[in-house]
Amino acid sequence: MNYPKQFYRGIATLTGCVIGAGILGIPYVVQKSGFWTGMLVLVMIGVAMLLVHLMVGDIARASKKFSQLTGYAHDLLGRKWMLLMLVSMIIGINGAMVAYTIGVSESLAGMFGGSSAWWGVLFYVIMSVILLGGVDVLGKSEVWMESIKFTVLALLLTVLFFAPQFSTSPFTGFSLSNLLIPYGVILFAYIGTAAVPELCEEMRSCRKFTRRAIVIGSLLPMLVYFLFTAAVIGVSKSATTEISTIGISAILGARAAFAFHLFAILAMSSSFAALGFALKETFWKDVGLSHLSAWSLTLAVPAVLLLVGVNSFVKTLELTGAFAGGITCLLVIVMHAKLRRGSILMYLLLASLFIAGMVYQL
Repeated sequence: MNYPKQFYRGIATLTGCVIGAGILGIPYVVQKSGFWTGMLVLVMIGVAMLLVHLMVGDIARASKKFSQLTGYAHDLLGRKWMLLMLVSMIIGINGAMVAYTIGVSESLAGMFGGSSAWWGVLFYVIMSVILLGGVDVLGKSEVWMESIKFTVLALLLTVLFFAPQFSTSPFTGFSLSNLLIPYGVILFAYIGTAAVPELCEEMRSCRKFTRRAIVIGSLLPMLVYFLFTAAVIGVSKSATTEISTIGISAILGARAAFAFHLFAILAMSSSFAALGFALKETFWKDVGLSHLSAWSLTLAVPAVLLLVGVNSFVKTLELTGAFAGGITCLLVIVMHAKLRRGSILMYLLLASLFIAGMVYQL
């Protein structure tokens, strides 16, 4: 079947938002919890987030306007719920943008040397220019970034699985008591709720393919995460680092290091662009700020957090994923229930998963 170009742009926007800094932290928490424990959590949360993304798609298509999650929360639930969604999105996206900037600056410093702080400034300036554009600019930039990213990823997976250091011996360990150890990082790695309204807007001229694009855009990350995690742990074993590409680079040498850092930069850049655009749209379309004010506010908070010294990569992922991601997903469930398009059992199971993660982090 021949799909319109908007179909591929929509998939690229969603996968670009989802596959970001989180993928670099997954091997570390999976190895820490036990390989099969982590892989079970990886699949469970992947399925849960697929359902949440489909719910967001239903909510967006049921609306008569293109908005962000805050706007839909206002229309379906009222102002108080909209404010909670707004706070959740601000915390979640700002946390993500901080994590991406930390990861990209360290990767650039690893590739070219120099100060990671100055590389972080350069990255921030480039992303700021991209975020000035509209949804069409976002879609086009995501397509080329995702094309390069998946090409590099395929090469990296080939290198890892066929590396002499690769072994299946670390693929052991399962403990029910460790199920929540990788929860925060993995949930963070799957969250793409803010990109789904953008996907729906990009596909406004081919709405019948929207659900298919959401399914593909949600399942691709699950496959990528599974393969990437197995490949990294198979090579680095107990030496798996918080930012997995750094540990792998030390094991496989300079040439492999360059490729791994390039993948990390592309993964985090595409997510930074998608999430930053979503927050800008929220301030612009839902809150009512001018375009320039919305753009400025989107970029101001992460910059301040970085300047005051926030620098823990995995801790940022854990807290942002568990709390901001969990609250956003719970609000999506409430909104979807308002439309009466799902089962009570599905809502309860999904809500229990997100609440359990937040309680564990506390």
